[in-house]
Amino acid sequence: MTNTAYKKIVVAVDGSATSDLALAEAIRIAGTGGAQVLVLYVVDNGQLMFDVEYYDPTPVLQALADSGERALAAAAQRLSAQGVPHETRLVTQQAVGGDIASAVNDAAAEWGADLIVIGTHGRRGVRRLVLGSVAESVIRQASVPVLLVRGQAAQG
Repeated sequence: MTNTAYKKIVVAVDGSATSDLALAEAIRIAGTGGAQVLVLYVVDNGQLMFDVEYYDPTPVLQALADSGERALAAAAQRLSAQGVPHETRLVTQQAVGGDIASAVNDAAAEWGADLIVIGTHGRRGVRRLVLGSVAESVIRQASVPVLLVRGQAAQG
């Protein structure tokens, strides 16, 4: 039996163990139906959107982009090993600084995705309220189905 529902799958990665689980799920789904996968890494520039005299955020942004490139290369290697057709994309600019969810949804829409796969860290209570949830924001904004892949629940 083949999966005919999804032909273009976006998977968001961030280098975490949870995003590795999301990538594994995207590979599994793509493998059953011959789908293409777009691996997306969004550089979180939200923390750098402040105006401080004598501060140049360029080295920090470059380090974040380098980390993203490494995560994308590792994902591409896994997809190639499984014979899954794929692309990678590093998003360094968001319309609103730090709005990762919008960047994910915008990339999915632009690419014509019919599924978004994203990991969720399983935070609850106050930690979720304080830290927010990119996955929850992706769901709220998405125009296509979103598959959440849960990592280990955070302690504390």
